[in-house]
Amino acid sequence: MLDFGIKDLIDILLVAVILYYCYKVMKQSRSVNIFYGVLLFISFWIVVSKVLEMKLLGSILNQLVSVGAIALIILFQEEIRRFFYTIGTHERAHRLLQFFRPGHRHEEEEKRHSRETIIPIVLACLNMSKQKVGALIVMQNNLPLNDFVRSGDIVDARISQRLIENIFFKNSPLHDGAMIVSGNRITAAACILPISHDLDIPKEFGLRHRAAKGISKETDALAIVVSEETGHISAAYNDTFRTHLSAEELESILMKGKF
Repeated sequence: MLDFGIKDLIDILLVAVILYYCYKVMKQSRSVNIFYGVLLFISFWIVVSKVLEMKLLGSILNQLVSVGAIALIILFQEEIRRFFYTIGTHERAHRLLQFFRPGHRHEEEEKRHSRETIIPIVLACLNMSKQKVGALIVMQNNLPLNDFVRSGDIVDARISQRLIENIFFKNSPLHDGAMIVSGNRITAAACILPISHDLDIPKEFGLRHRAAKGISKETDALAIVVSEETGHISAAYNDTFRTHLSAEELESILMKGKF
C-alpha cells in the first residue's frame, strides 16, 4: 500500500515551486524551449531506467545525466545567476538579512533618501529634458555595481546639477554611456551597461532605454533616462519602465529608490 504523508506533499510542492521559478527565468531569457527539452529528456531517462529497467540504454542515459549536470550549469549559467539573484533580491530576504544590521539599513536609507542627493538630479533631468540632451543615470541600491563602474571613468564627486549637466553635454567626452550614483556621490561616468534585447521594448526607445532596462533586469538599480529625441524622462526598475515622468513623479521615485 502506498504510504503518502504530509512530508511527501511538502516535497512535491517544493519541487513544483522550483520548477515554476526555473520556467519563469527561462521564459524571460527565451531559453524555455531548452528547458522543455531538458524536462523531456529527464522524463525519458526516468521511464527507461526506473520504470522499464532497460539496463543497456539505462546505463548510457545514467552516464549522460551525470555529465549533463555540469553541461547544464555551463549552458544555463546566466539563467542560474538570475535565479539566485531573484531569490537574493526578494524583499522578504532583504528584511531577514537587514534584521541583523538595523543600523546599517538605516544609514543606507538615509543616504538614498537624502534630498541633497535627489533635488540636483531632478533639476538636471528637467533642464536636460527641455534642451533634449540625452542622459542615463543609474542609482545604485543594495547590489554593488563595481563591474559597471570599472567599465567607465571614475568621477567620485559630490552630486550637483551643474556637474551632471556638464557630464551629459553633447561635446563632453563623458556624455556617452551611463553615470552611476552611489549614496550621495557620483561614482563614475561613461559606464557601459548590458543591453536588453527584449522584443517588447517600444521601437521609439533608443539605446539608452535598452541599457536602462538591461541594468534594471540584472541588478536592483534604478535607471533614469532622458530621451535625446523627445526630451521625455523615463525610469527603469526591476525590468519595468515608467515613462513621461513629471518632476514630482521623478522625485517620488528617487525618494523610494524603486517603484
